[in-house]
Amino acid sequence: MSQRLLVLTGYFLRNIFFSLAGSIYVIIALAYWAIFFPPGQGTPDIDNYILIIGAFGAGMTFLATLTIASRAYRSENYPLIVRLPSRVEYITAVFSSAVLFALVLQLLVAGLALIRGPEVSFAQMLEIPPVWISLNIIAAMLALHASDLVASGWSRVVIFGILAILLIGQNLVDRLTAGLADLAGSLSSVFYSQQWVSVANSFGQLSSWFYGSGREILGDVL
Repeated sequence: MSQRLLVLTGYFLRNIFFSLAGSIYVIIALAYWAIFFPPGQGTPDIDNYILIIGAFGAGMTFLATLTIASRAYRSENYPLIVRLPSRVEYITAVFSSAVLFALVLQLLVAGLALIRGPEVSFAQMLEIPPVWISLNIIAAMLALHASDLVASGWSRVVIFGILAILLIGQNLVDRLTAGLADLAGSLSSVFYSQQWVSVANSFGQLSSWFYGSGREILGDVL
């Protein structure tokens, strides 16, 4: 079983590395480094380094998993599927190859970001991989459930996405209500300038509600 997994993983890795999609992902990785870690400025601090590269790894893992899963779902690979004793091996190979591919690009960005970057202690170096890899694994699992290779009629990633939105919204409820209040206040001013007094008063009341009891109610809803 392990030998079959290694062969399949190598097959999918070679397939994406020497493809147009793989080349585009490499270009995206280099562009991400150039934008978020400009060589002329350097990386400001270690926390920023871990966060930004961790986000890149999760996003790249999600995209790479979708790409490899779509290639694995092609009819040209059906002879491989029917010869395997279990479909789980095939899905595991897709999962492993996507995580490894994204990890290579993540390490590429991480290495380039160390140019004029922060000083990383040995203890911090030991703490970083579990954070990055765990995020990549979660992203790969979500992408697999969103792909036609695994999903059957519907995707459970919709549920995961809704839960994530609610969780993030609950943590950012103060900023969310403040932003909605400012937006309602701005619309109220616009309608006042257009002499639409009743509509402007409604948006003004909505703004006051967001600043008052609306914050607590929205937090409870989320």
